[in-house]
Amino acid sequence: MAEQKIKQGEINIGRNIRELRLKKGLGQTELVRLLQLRGLPITRESLVKIERGTQNIRASQLRAIKEELGCSYEQLFI
Repeated sequence: MAEQKIKQGEINIGRNIRELRLKKGLGQTELVRLLQLRGLPITRESLVKIERGTQNIRASQLRAIKEELGCSYEQLFI
C-alpha cells in the first residue's frame, strides 16, 4: 500500500515548515541531516519543494518534521 500524500492546497504546510524551521535556527541542510538521522529518506531538494508547495508531503515526512521541529500538527496546518 502506497504511503498517503498530503496535498498542500489552501493550507500551506510548506510555508509553515519553513517559518518554524527558521524560528528554530535551522538551515535546510541541517534539518535534512537531522531527519536522515531519524531514518527518514529525504533530500534537501525534496525539502525545498515541500517548503515551496510544489511537492506534496508524505505522512511520514510530516510526522518526522513535526517531531524534529518540536511543534504540533496544528502549527503546521494553520
